[in-house]
Amino acid sequence: MRLHRIHPNPRNREVRRDLADPYQMHASLSRVFCPPEQKCPPGAILWRLEPETDPAGRPRLLIQSSLEPDWSPMIESGWLSHVDPGIDLTQKLALDKLHAGQRFRFRLRANPSKSMDGKRQGLLNQDAQMQWLQRKGHLHGFALSEPSSVDYFDFMAQSSTHVYADCRITHEHMLRGSQHGGNSIRVFAALFEGQLSVTDPELFKQALAQGIGHAKMMGLGLLSVVPVPD
Repeated sequence: MRLHRIHPNPRNREVRRDLADPYQMHASLSRVFCPPEQKCPPGAILWRLEPETDPAGRPRLLIQSSLEPDWSPMIESGWLSHVDPGIDLTQKLALDKLHAGQRFRFRLRANPSKSMDGKRQGLLNQDAQMQWLQRKGHLHGFALSEPSSVDYFDFMAQSSTHVYADCRITHEHMLRGSQHGGNSIRVFAALFEGQLSVTDPELFKQALAQGIGHAKMMGLGLLSVVPVPD
């Protein structure tokens, strides 16, 4: 399982198209990891467009996969400006020695949602989004860190103050894409950042490898972590 960071060329017309349409971006990235005659299996790649640009003002993309990429077509076409060396996550994160109680800083852009009448609806309320992430943590072998702050500036009529886990939610917006048949896709996305602790190492490793939540073909679900020093 390797993590790749790439820097697309924003002057390239196909890059601008892909940045505006996450579904098309997924298709472009899939062609790097799978031969043209072979369709990439579901979950073969996880990726995320980072909110920060690089020092040159170019977009930054993180892509995670167990497959080996061939960047040469993207470089030759002018789609790519630069590719950073890939990182072996199993080695970098010492996943073979992962243990319960280990703490990580994390970033996750995901689709906090629920199913209603057979359709998936985005959760727009941040309390509901936080509860969604806590449920996912229970399923995927981690827990959010203990609450670290109290919201004393809650002017709504509440019986008590809000206490939040060590996690913030930003960059909430609706992603829009177009499938090859012309069908449009709309997916709500939110960026979660904070600290977590591992409760079940095996489930947590599965979450790192397979992602969290729905809409992975829209650039959602990649869980990125950095160890917190003891």
